[in-house]
Amino acid sequence: MRIEKWVLVCAVGFVLADGMIAVAASGPDAKPPAPIFTQTDLFVSGTDGYHTFRIPSLIVTSKGTLLAFCEGRRNNRSDTGDIDVVLKWSANNGAIWQPMKVVADDGPNTIGNPCPVVDGGTIWLLLTRNLGSDTEGRIFDGTSKESRTVWVSGSTDDGMTWQKPKEITQTTKSPDWTWYATGPGVGIQLRSGRLVIPCDNAVGSGKRRQSHVIYSDDRGATWKLGGVVSDRVNECQVVERDDGSLLLNMRGYRDRNCRAIATSTDAGLTWSEASDDPALIEPVCQASLLRYTSGRAGGKSRLLFSNPASKRREKVTVRLSYDEGKTWPVSKRLYDGWSAYSCLTVLPDMTIGCLYERGEKSASEKITFARFNLEWLTDGADRLVPTPSAGK
Repeated sequence: MRIEKWVLVCAVGFVLADGMIAVAASGPDAKPPAPIFTQTDLFVSGTDGYHTFRIPSLIVTSKGTLLAFCEGRRNNRSDTGDIDVVLKWSANNGAIWQPMKVVADDGPNTIGNPCPVVDGGTIWLLLTRNLGSDTEGRIFDGTSKESRTVWVSGSTDDGMTWQKPKEITQTTKSPDWTWYATGPGVGIQLRSGRLVIPCDNAVGSGKRRQSHVIYSDDRGATWKLGGVVSDRVNECQVVERDDGSLLLNMRGYRDRNCRAIATSTDAGLTWSEASDDPALIEPVCQASLLRYTSGRAGGKSRLLFSNPASKRREKVTVRLSYDEGKTWPVSKRLYDGWSAYSCLTVLPDMTIGCLYERGEKSASEKITFARFNLEWLTDGADRLVPTPSAGK
């Protein structure tokens, strides 16, 4: 692993709304925290027995362990074939990573699209599976030997071991859907306790692309199909806004090179019609959306977003919103070159992690972990201050 840059900062922690820890300078003459920005190449294509690594997913457990998932594509870059879900983990905010291990392997078949969500001491991992010989195109148009199916695995020991995946297709997929994908990225737990996983699907012959969510109200024991947003959208991520509504941010096929959004006021059971967000330019690619801090109980609302901010897959950029995703006044580029899928997380020390695809000749050469703080992202214009805890 290659660490490009590392800046240390001395700080003390404060409890923020939603139980998060803020980092702020201490003492009468204390200076604001210094900017932090580091990058580590975590999964490098052609290593560990895999031709290519793609589809990053990054989440922090309730114990503070950082879990980095992705697809290990055994023989080539294709979305089809022998594909497994692999994992690396770190107990110290990404400074040191443990060796890679395989989480899900279905022999020559495809099992991927990792989308984890944390519920207390349990990490649920939503996945999709198809025959390795069935191409994405045939699954889309309904001519494949088998269809795409939905699965869930779980871990109760901080991601060290994982349950054998269990199929949940019957309760999470409509009979007329062909293609199906969980995430990719992460799910969220609402303040009510509901687990929500953003997904996408194709209908009938695959000409209609949709985004949807699935959810669990019994801590992952069972999963149900939620609301659907149609059409010309697919891969998506979701956040809960401070007023309790949900914001769904979607990859768009609307010929406008920008993200699409929809909202829900009933915890994901129904959604508004999709609309465009022209501020979030995209090349038709996956993106990440995540809450950083809450505006509840007197705090400041901050949402984070990352994607290739271009009309082609390059220039992965992180943006910051202070108004629940209405505007995105702050942006900072992580990498100038070829780059694609990404996944954001908030680390225990309130630095920010972004796991993203990049390379010099293509975006599938490596998956890199970037760690940075609010001071770096805002060039010192914003910093965390202690606020009362609002609870979960």
